[in-house]
Amino acid sequence: MADFFHMGGYAIYVWSSYGLALLVLVGLLLASLGTLRRKERLLRSLEQTLPRRRRRAGAGDAGGEETP
Repeated sequence: MADFFHMGGYAIYVWSSYGLALLVLVGLLLASLGTLRRKERLLRSLEQTLPRRRRRAGAGDAGGEETP
C-alpha cells in the first residue's frame, strides 16, 4: 500500500495535482453558490418593488374551445 501512495517517486506531483484540482473545484462551487444567492436576492427585491403584471385574458388558457 505504501508503494501506491509513493507512486514510484512521483507522489509529490500526483498528490499536489489532485489537491490543487480539488481546491479549484471547491472554489468554483463556492463562487457559484455565492453568485446564485446574490442573484436570488436581487430577483426577490425586484419582484417586490415592481408592480404585479396582469395576465391577458385567454393567453395560455386551456379552457377555451377551438372550432375546427
